[in-house]
Amino acid sequence: MKGDVKIHLLAFGAHPDDVELSAGGTMAVHADMGLKTGIIDLTQGELGTRGTPEIRKAEATEAAKILGLTLRENLGFRDGFMSIDESHLLPIIQKIRQFKPDMVLANAIEDRHPDHGIGAQLVSRAAFLAGLSKIKTSLNGQNQEAWRPKLLLHYIQFQMLQPNVLVDISNGMERKMRAIQAYATQFYQPDSTEPITPIATKEFMESLHGRAADLGKTMGVPYAEGFTSAKPLGVTSLCDLR
Repeated sequence: MKGDVKIHLLAFGAHPDDVELSAGGTMAVHADMGLKTGIIDLTQGELGTRGTPEIRKAEATEAAKILGLTLRENLGFRDGFMSIDESHLLPIIQKIRQFKPDMVLANAIEDRHPDHGIGAQLVSRAAFLAGLSKIKTSLNGQNQEAWRPKLLLHYIQFQMLQPNVLVDISNGMERKMRAIQAYATQFYQPDSTEPITPIATKEFMESLHGRAADLGKTMGVPYAEGFTSAKPLGVTSLCDLR
């Protein structure tokens, strides 16, 4: 799941499982449309209470298969110590230029975990800077061309923000939940001996269904995921809206 293939929809997550939890259904249904999809995790989630980076890598690989991703990579930033600086921005710019996504998904603009807000700012800024030709990056000894995605959306995480974009994930809800459950160390397992965390309870898993159902009801479908946009979005025809 690597290479220089063009990725139509590229999602970034501060930690492995961020995308699955909040945009897993969106990734699944867009793969069904024949679009090439990918996830780039910024850290290995090594500060997580449960599991290890090695186990989490294997879990992320399994989740990628379930969602039908074309690629999944990890930038290896230090969990808990990301900052908005050149050393973090340039690798993201490089990946955006490498895969030339039309659409980018990023962490929630604000959330319970501080890494999520930092991840949102990093990807948002990198997506803009990737379009500036005077910022030089290279890959395998070759200079990269400037590239700016057409669309940047932020998914919604632990904190329930008000979405201004909804995506029908009714046909991807089952795969979203299977991808989340691929992270067996991170989420509720009846026989687990790992410490209890806010996201490792049975009630949390049930809340994921409830949120998707509530958002789906808003747009008249069984399940939906919500996103925020920093700018107004336009369509060619009002028929594209519902």
